[in-house]
Amino acid sequence: MAPSVFVRSPAVTASAWKAYLLIGTGLTFLALIILFPLLVIFWGAFGEGLGAYWQGINQPEALHAIRLTLLITAIAIPLNTVFGVAIAWVLARKSFPGQAIVLALLDLPLSISPVVAGFMLILLYSPQIGWLADWVNRWGIKIVFATPGLVLTVMFVTIPFVAREIFPVLQTASREDEEAAQSLGATTWQTFWRVTLPAIRPALLYGIVLSTARAIGEFGAVSVVSGKIIGSTNTLTLHVERVYLEYQATAAFACASLLAIVAILTLALQNWIQKQA
Repeated sequence: MAPSVFVRSPAVTASAWKAYLLIGTGLTFLALIILFPLLVIFWGAFGEGLGAYWQGINQPEALHAIRLTLLITAIAIPLNTVFGVAIAWVLARKSFPGQAIVLALLDLPLSISPVVAGFMLILLYSPQIGWLADWVNRWGIKIVFATPGLVLTVMFVTIPFVAREIFPVLQTASREDEEAAQSLGATTWQTFWRVTLPAIRPALLYGIVLSTARAIGEFGAVSVVSGKIIGSTNTLTLHVERVYLEYQATAAFACASLLAIVAILTLALQNWIQKQA
């Protein structure tokens, strides 16, 4: 008996080639837009050796920028986390007039330009032209061109992430477990801590990771509010810009690689959280 011969249909072959072409085009596009620029950052950072890399991130101005960025993030993210959980719970569990307006306001930082956000804070808190200038001057609080202004700026641009991640989870979650806990005598706080929080933990962690990455990498808004004062209000992103404009390419790439590492860690944490959910 003659062996059977399988002949591919021309239509199937053409369909397979189209699929390969689409996949190849997509991968090439991602490589050109994302992968190659990322590799260039690390090539520029380590191209002259570890000594030059270490020198770039060990400059006093760079170390101050790193510490300031971490300080701002350490203050802004916990505050936004508490507020985000609270506002998401209220929006999901309560019904009140103006609820749609609150949701729209929550999304405003995502749609407004960071530079415009910075100017908004200048117009509010500047001791010369701010709407709250009298209050700022009366209490002697320096907000613009100071660390408090940077904290407020980072809080503004990161405020939606935690609330927006938690809100749909609370909205779709069953309330039977919460009602059962309360019927057994649990207080509102005990119910939240032992029933609600475990249910929203993956979304909460996801929102915190996104907020942290955005806080560390923020440039536009802080560039307006900070005044770019070296050794005082220069964050890591502003320091990268300054040393690059001063033709210190290796130092700029070295500090930029720290931001790239944050982005990579953010992606890894996102994938881990999704697998744990």
